[in-house]
Amino acid sequence: MQPVSSTSRFLAAAIAAALLPAVVQADPTSDELLQKIEELSQKVLVLERKLEVQDEAARTAVASTPVVKASPRGFSLASADNKNQLKLRGTVHIDGRFFENEDPEGLKDSWQSTRVRPIVEGTLGGIYDFKIMPDFGQGRTVIQDAYVTARFKPEFQVTAGKFKSPVGLERLQSANDIRMVARGFPTQLAPNRDLGLQVAGGLWGDRLNYQVAYLNGSNDGGSSETFADVDLNDDKEYAARVFAHPFGESESFALRGLGVGIAGTYTSQTGTTAQPLLPVFRTPAQSTFFRYRTGTTPTLADGERTRLAPQLYYYVGRFGLLGEYTTVSQEVSRTTTAGRRDGTLDTSAWQVQASWFLTGEEESFRGFKPNNVFSLADNTWGAFELVARYQEIDPDDDAFVGGAASFADPVNAAREATAYGVGLNWYLNENLKWVLNYDHTSFDGGAPGGADREDEDVFLTRFALGF
Repeated sequence: MQPVSSTSRFLAAAIAAALLPAVVQADPTSDELLQKIEELSQKVLVLERKLEVQDEAARTAVASTPVVKASPRGFSLASADNKNQLKLRGTVHIDGRFFENEDPEGLKDSWQSTRVRPIVEGTLGGIYDFKIMPDFGQGRTVIQDAYVTARFKPEFQVTAGKFKSPVGLERLQSANDIRMVARGFPTQLAPNRDLGLQVAGGLWGDRLNYQVAYLNGSNDGGSSETFADVDLNDDKEYAARVFAHPFGESESFALRGLGVGIAGTYTSQTGTTAQPLLPVFRTPAQSTFFRYRTGTTPTLADGERTRLAPQLYYYVGRFGLLGEYTTVSQEVSRTTTAGRRDGTLDTSAWQVQASWFLTGEEESFRGFKPNNVFSLADNTWGAFELVARYQEIDPDDDAFVGGAASFADPVNAAREATAYGVGLNWYLNENLKWVLNYDHTSFDGGAPGGADREDEDVFLTRFALGF
């Protein structure tokens, strides 16, 4: 039984004090007086119990009342103990693409809804997190994320379902946090989302993070929905990543924002004419500039594939830097009337990206908060950020050896692409931003007669809503 509150005792005492004069004024005998006092004591005890029950009911009501919240990070409903939560968030990206010249692939200037993603996530029992994220962008319906994570300990968490493969640095950055409209060339060599099982955690105060995953396997730059979320091979893909903040607790503030890591994958796979299991590479405007041979005698993935991806970022004050290098070694084969050819092709890509908040906000890998929001009434303008990037991608020269029996056709596949881009990001508030990029891409080869494909110049813009 819970003790009666001080308020309840005060009320009972007050009532008893009020009744006592009436008892005394009646001038009763000693027996009658004792009986009256006993009756009064019983009434006080009954009253105390009633008040106690009311107190217990009030405490129970408070303890079972759900907590409803709304913030710039979304909407949530949680139990009073916060162990069970349901969160509603969303992402909408409307992109524009405008070429300075004609695209060889026939792409047109256009607007498109690149991402339309309602997000449902939450926690059950204080341990089990879940996330479900469909995507209705680009005129299609895809389940991007669908997974459950058991957070047994900070250093030991298990995830099952469909999620981002733990490889590419910029790929692991949220779509709302990337600084330019198109992700860089290294992301086109790293896998996107895949189905499988992952063990992950943080060690030494989260200064070292690790992920180890056992996955179906997906193409360079691709996701498992390319295969309708079904594996085409018995062999699976192993992926692993470690990322460290070596100076995360340093007394030097300038060193705390340094993060370095490395990731890799391994699998063995066999493609078919219907699904060669090989990638295509695209410019920032999403124009294809490299593909392996297709048709009735296509180049096929045929054997081992390994990826290696060293990566880093550095954020200090209003300055941010992101760099990564990714290389892929892929065994391939092609059978023509001249016979069968086998080979191992190595493709590499790298990028360096720098960002700078003109308005003084602090740069970070995930999220940011503007010093003020755009408001004509208050004469405030939000946050402005400058971005610049340089990047290269280099398919293996051996892909072009062999004439008509080569793995890639030099008439429409470039031997190398180099791109630089600059951009201005306007953050109207924590949820809404406008991105404006100019990207220039030049090529080695990729045109008839061994000529270089025409340079690509494009303006890209994005209106991004995220909460």
